[in-house]
Amino acid sequence: MLRLRRVEPTAALWAERETYDDRLIFHTEPWLRFVAESQGAYPVLARVEDGGRAVGHFTGLVSKRFGLRILGSPMAGWTTSYVGFLLDEDVPRREALAALMPFAFDELGCAHLEVRDRRLAPADLDGLGLRWDAAPTAVISLTPSEDDLFAAMASACRRNIRKAEKSGVVIEEASYDDPTFASDFYDQLRDVFAKQNLVPTYPIDRVRSLLSHAGPPGNLLLLRARDDAGRCIATAILPWHHRTMYFWGGASYRAHQGVRPNEALIWHALRWARSRGITEFDFVGGNSYKAKYGTVEVPVPWARRSRSPLVAGLRDAAKQGFALKQRAKARLTR
Repeated sequence: MLRLRRVEPTAALWAERETYDDRLIFHTEPWLRFVAESQGAYPVLARVEDGGRAVGHFTGLVSKRFGLRILGSPMAGWTTSYVGFLLDEDVPRREALAALMPFAFDELGCAHLEVRDRRLAPADLDGLGLRWDAAPTAVISLTPSEDDLFAAMASACRRNIRKAEKSGVVIEEASYDDPTFASDFYDQLRDVFAKQNLVPTYPIDRVRSLLSHAGPPGNLLLLRARDDAGRCIATAILPWHHRTMYFWGGASYRAHQGVRPNEALIWHALRWARSRGITEFDFVGGNSYKAKYGTVEVPVPWARRSRSPLVAGLRDAAKQGFALKQRAKARLTR
């Protein structure tokens, strides 16, 4: 029977976690520092043990909402993706998830738990008292040749990439300490949300925190698209680690979308990642527009459980309230 035992972060512990084949950038120390800072949360690390023998690790962060302790692995709105477990290959994720319940509610004293694990399947959740939403992601295997990757895209996508090149769009790589990258990205993000009469769901400080924490280890690819006049018209933020690159965010000015900078950014990222031995590109979401790049949809359930129905109701009310607040802010800024 599995159990979780809380452990303190040490250099040896971080090195041990890096030996697991299912490790993601979202499990790393710099990434957790970013999430902790932006959410006012603190990381909780635990070993998964079977009879005292370590067979994996759990990663989460505890925050407070409505005066209640919340364990997120992750929570919605944290601008991070799958966290959950690192496990030996022969350890069932369902058993690890079952062991998480007493750890979250009894040992940590939390009132609510949310978990999204890249390798959890819907069948793993049956009978554990969890509610869950389908939260699929779109991925691209980078193992085919560059020519085959390009051929797998929709014909319109290929035309747009060629159009960007013919229009003089140039993709450049930026450094995490570039003094203008965060403001370039965020200004374009405002324009993206304005198209839907909304405002961004997070402040510019979130972007700056990401660059300062996750940038120095060298695991962020930051891209700018410039037009033929040298103006920055689109940007993208792409973390990578182990064998996967992720799409954290992209933005562009509506006035310049006719020269197709977004497709050019993604194509540059795919080739960059493939040339460095990265074998998968993960869009971290399943929006239909991503299918044009030749993606495959992968199911990743987002599971949650509350100590009481009242807490579950508060969680749902907070989600609805955030959406209303966002629309109200947009009206005030118009």
